[in-house]
Amino acid sequence: NTIIYKGLLMPNDINTYYQDLNDDDVVTKLALVHQRFSTNTFPTWDLAQPFRYMCHNGEINTLRGNLSRMKAREELFKSDFFGKDIKKILPITMEGKSDSASMDMALELLLHTGRSLPEAMMMMVPEAWEKNPVMKDEKKAFYEYNACIMEPWDGPASIPFTDGNYIGALLDRNGLRPSRYTVTKDGYVVMASETGVIDIKPGNVEYHGRLEPGKMFLVDMVKGRIIEDEEVKYEVVTKRPYREWLNKNLLPLSNIAYTGNQTTVEKIDLNARQKLFGYTLEDISTIITPMATQGKEAIGSMGSDIPLAVLSDQPQLLFNYFKQLFAQVTNPPLDGIREEIITDISLSIGEDHNLFDIVPEHCKKLRIQNPVISNEDLDKIKYINHPDFKTVTVSILYEAEKGLNGLENRLEEIISETKTAVDEGCNIIILSDRGVSENLAPIPCLLACSFVHHRLKKHHRRSSFGIVIESAEPREPHHFALLFGYGASAINPYLVNEIIYKLVKDRDIKITEPEIAVQNFNKAIGKGIIKIMNKIGISTLLSYRGSQIFEILGLNQKFVNKYFTNTPTRIEGIGLYEIEKEIQKRYHKAFKAQQIETGLALDIGGDYRWRRNGERHMFNPASVAKLQQAVKQNNPTSYEEYSKLINEQNERLMTLRGLFKFKDLDPISIEEVEPWTEIVKRFKTGAMSFGSISKEAHENLAIAMNRLSGKSNSGEGGEDPDRFNKDQNGNWRNSAIK
Repeated sequence: NTIIYKGLLMPNDINTYYQDLNDDDVVTKLALVHQRFSTNTFPTWDLAQPFRYMCHNGEINTLRGNLSRMKAREELFKSDFFGKDIKKILPITMEGKSDSASMDMALELLLHTGRSLPEAMMMMVPEAWEKNPVMKDEKKAFYEYNACIMEPWDGPASIPFTDGNYIGALLDRNGLRPSRYTVTKDGYVVMASETGVIDIKPGNVEYHGRLEPGKMFLVDMVKGRIIEDEEVKYEVVTKRPYREWLNKNLLPLSNIAYTGNQTTVEKIDLNARQKLFGYTLEDISTIITPMATQGKEAIGSMGSDIPLAVLSDQPQLLFNYFKQLFAQVTNPPLDGIREEIITDISLSIGEDHNLFDIVPEHCKKLRIQNPVISNEDLDKIKYINHPDFKTVTVSILYEAEKGLNGLENRLEEIISETKTAVDEGCNIIILSDRGVSENLAPIPCLLACSFVHHRLKKHHRRSSFGIVIESAEPREPHHFALLFGYGASAINPYLVNEIIYKLVKDRDIKITEPEIAVQNFNKAIGKGIIKIMNKIGISTLLSYRGSQIFEILGLNQKFVNKYFTNTPTRIEGIGLYEIEKEIQKRYHKAFKAQQIETGLALDIGGDYRWRRNGERHMFNPASVAKLQQAVKQNNPTSYEEYSKLINEQNERLMTLRGLFKFKDLDPISIEEVEPWTEIVKRFKTGAMSFGSISKEAHENLAIAMNRLSGKSNSGEGGEDPDRFNKDQNGNWRNSAIK
């Protein structure tokens, strides 16, 4: 039905290269044209767009998770049409392809499962249905059912598509890419990312329109008519009884009656367990208390002046070696406060089914509205009595006296126990570090979660179960985001719950009901996760789960390849041996230390504020005092002392740059170096469009560069012609590069 022309060439060279396009005998009823300049990937012929069914303007921020989940689904594929040959279509997505190419491959698969082109696009890029009060129930039911099958391919995206019979376009739920169309009186439809790409006489314009967030524009080329969003989606969502299927199969966690099952009370006292899991007084006062009181994170300043985890003298949680990625350049972050309607953190957990079957069994899932769950909700899952769900708890403790070998062997045993449980029909695995003792130390829950997630994928069983974390370790939004990012579907921070109960009992929190304080904490973590997702431009936790949108600083490649597969680690670093040593330090402090020098029950902390005997800070009382003294008194001696303090930090392993040393240093004479006045002429600013930064910032950059005889860049948006001429005071706001 379609012919695809690709080329690494300028647009005005297309008809010269493909001369058949100039032939009068070449006639087409539709054309899908994509013109772009490569930004995220190196330009190659195979990545030139359009692809088989679609092209794409934007970024798919959830790509890592989408590819990982698609790989896991392959283990379930069965089809009467393909038979044994179905293995020949694997893998569905290929390594090294762009987000657009991968999305096209997934779309092609969905079309081969018997779904229509509009239906497949609605599955992959659903509109924001979760919090929409005016959306019709049958449409909500369609999206809710398919959320049990496939996570959204989320990110700013305008996606035109065609199979030769239909041609249309779909906009992401945020509407972060423009798509405008014109319908002419003589029967043409023109849609593009901008108005005016084709000259159309005003008298021939029937009407103009634009694609709205989550909406679809479709043209039926066989019937020769435009199908509006409401009509095309109504036909899709009423094709099957989705609401009936959901009512019979989807089980909300809130609907499960609490039977009073109580998890065994810990034998080790609270104070010792807090030390074992690395809690400090700062964690309780700065992190937990504000969230339990206010239902939101405490406000703090941006930036961190403490060493990277791998350079720190203090024992570190494994979470601290991971850094969140964030949206950059043309990929905007989201505003989870003002755009709350497009965000969602609900998840479903359970067994997946064959993508080629469109059956009610897909929604046999346990639905959790906020997957940061209380002890009571964890007990509901742990002791669930339902024919569709079976839960097994796997301990993530190891014998401390066996050290590294004990940790490594236990990790392998966890895989074996999980695999056996899944083979016996279990579809919910709880990884639990309850039951610590003077003999048993906890494995970092992130390590256990990621290892189970990746290893069971290799064993072709990852689609058969969901992971629940029952751990004392997580207490910050970053911790929870990592666990979700590496495959968890629900997390119970049971030790935080205990701490909150104690805070309420001791009246350190002015809330009388501890359950309310726990709800506040869980709500605050949910908001924190939304904030983290929004920084990378992701709207739903369903898409964020398993997406691994992190980079590692300080863990070696061998360790990462085994336990955190496909995560970039930038600088190498430590491995399982050193991580076990850090566990042993906390274990010794909890059970072996005879006295505490400070007289405090817990370490005071020091990550967020400088504390004596706490974590080192680049800006500490000594350095800040010397800087203030130098500035206020205009005192060169004080500045020299300040400079010495800062420069000596390099030798104390505070920063990565401090680790660099000149190799084979052979300096040249200063007379051979250009004067600074010549060097700055080669300075250029980045191409930041007006609007991405303020008018004042945009113009001042231009003025500064012109004073230096350097060059500023207007960005894609251009600039006001008023800036082309010099101002009366001699300032010149004109950008040399446009």
